[in-house]
Amino acid sequence: MLKVGDVAPPLEGRTADGRVVSLEALRGKPVVVYFFPKAFTPVCTVETKGFRDNYEDLKQYGFEVIGVSTDAPDTQCRFAEAHGVAYPMLGDSDKKVTRAYGVLWPLLPVARRVTYVLDERHVVVAVFHHEFQANKHLDDVIRFAKSHRGRNT
Repeated sequence: MLKVGDVAPPLEGRTADGRVVSLEALRGKPVVVYFFPKAFTPVCTVETKGFRDNYEDLKQYGFEVIGVSTDAPDTQCRFAEAHGVAYPMLGDSDKKVTRAYGVLWPLLPVARRVTYVLDERHVVVAVFHHEFQANKHLDDVIRFAKSHRGRNT
């Protein structure tokens, strides 16, 4: 797993609406990148809906959000569309991104539930890891975003 102070690896992929999203294109903007195991599963759905419901607040605090799982891109697209997600969601079926971010389970072909908060230079400024407590996970991210509102992360 990445640690606070690490520079985030490159991240790029297609979103549900066909756009290409990359960290490089978001340079100068803080980003919340959350990894989750599997689309359409109960805890991952709760987590994604939580980020969806708090997306406007996170944007007001200055943060962009990107969701990533090891699902195929078309599965991730269906998941995002089914739940009305407005932020980019990427399918990482080749697992390049999850490996680069150190969140691929060693024995399972899925991502751990980890969120990285990146500053404007995309240096990791916070790491949250709660496998089964999606609400606590999101609460930590919101609390961090609020505390860093309007200042350089």
